[in-house]
Amino acid sequence: MALTKTSRVVIIGTGAVGSSYAFSMINQNITDEMVLIDLQKEKTEGDAMDLNHGLPFGSPTKIWAGEYSDCKDADIVVITAGAAQQPGESRLDLVEKNTKIFQGIVGSVMDSGFDGIFIVATNPVDVLAYATWKFSGLPQERVIGSGTILDTARFRFLLGEYFDIDVRNIHAYIMGEHGDTELPVWSQTRIGLEPLERYMSKYKPEGSKEDLDEIFVNVRDAAYHIIERKGATHYAIAMGLARLTKAILRNEKSIMTVSTLMEGEYGLDDVYIGVPAVVSEKGVEKVIEIDLNEQEMKQLQHSSATLKEVLQPVKDA
Repeated sequence: MALTKTSRVVIIGTGAVGSSYAFSMINQNITDEMVLIDLQKEKTEGDAMDLNHGLPFGSPTKIWAGEYSDCKDADIVVITAGAAQQPGESRLDLVEKNTKIFQGIVGSVMDSGFDGIFIVATNPVDVLAYATWKFSGLPQERVIGSGTILDTARFRFLLGEYFDIDVRNIHAYIMGEHGDTELPVWSQTRIGLEPLERYMSKYKPEGSKEDLDEIFVNVRDAAYHIIERKGATHYAIAMGLARLTKAILRNEKSIMTVSTLMEGEYGLDDVYIGVPAVVSEKGVEKVIEIDLNEQEMKQLQHSSATLKEVLQPVKDA
């Protein structure tokens, strides 16, 4: 009988996002081995102990506080480390601080002999995914930013709440920067199989464009509201990262709005940005070019231009 390959995921950064992601992973039985790495070694050892004590209630996962050398045999390295977004600070304000941090992290991972897939969650995620691709030398399909998976989830949740429909039957995307220039793809939004406008006219005639605009503003600004209230956002993105990890390890070929390198798709190039893409064991297998209307295309181009403006510190590094 053939032995199945042992899967290993390394998490770099065991702050709020990293530890919530680790907790999500063991609850969903996603990987066989999980390694935690952080500069705060005692805290990381404590996280590993705490997670291990939950294994009798969860799934059989080997968990330990490790070193960069453990990345050598990893299938996926997930980076959640870096300077956190402070109240009143935009994700793009973090560029220079986190670019320097990432240069060290990615260099240490690659020195181990790592040859797997990077998932980047640290903000500004599109810029830092680009930095990871540049610093690692890996093919772009194997460096994935979490992109707008969280924004898309927030969008679907709020639309589901508005229409009183199971969120899993809301088919809608947020594209662009994971940040202030992101855009809702209203033209392709579906409730079940019904286009949004037709569904509204039939089942929610009292609804309005102003209501929908407000939903998007609440999606775009959600992080600011959560950070004001509790200091950080971590549960939902952790679940999104677990979902992305599962799609890779199980070769699901799922369509997710991840941040990936543009090479002419949507008329964009040399920028990492959130777009629908097929995710499999190869990483990003292909970008899905959905039909955007003229306004949406302009918004996406504006988002790309904004990201390109702040990429210079990465290109100079």
